[in-house]
Amino acid sequence: NMKTQIFACVMVLIVFLATSEGMSLGVELHCRCILTESKHIGRHIAKVELIPANSHCEETEIIATLKNTGQEVCLDPEAPWVKKVIQKILSSKRR
Repeated sequence: NMKTQIFACVMVLIVFLATSEGMSLGVELHCRCILTESKHIGRHIAKVELIPANSHCEETEIIATLKNTGQEVCLDPEAPWVKKVIQKILSSKRR
């Protein structure tokens, strides 16, 4: 029926706009890290990104990019070696 078709078109448009708006702003609408790595992989890391807790994710996320593959790995913020990495990053930003 016509009402159902119009409703379906409107819903598709809303989903499209919401998705494209989120992507164009580069905003994650959820936590990126589901699983975290606690094993020491420091020598394989090319860069580390700290994402503070925000309205889309209650946890601070630590995402490392690996040197050889470019793969992103979520690090366990409670792992002692990860805490040292975070302290080093934060202290270097204060200088």
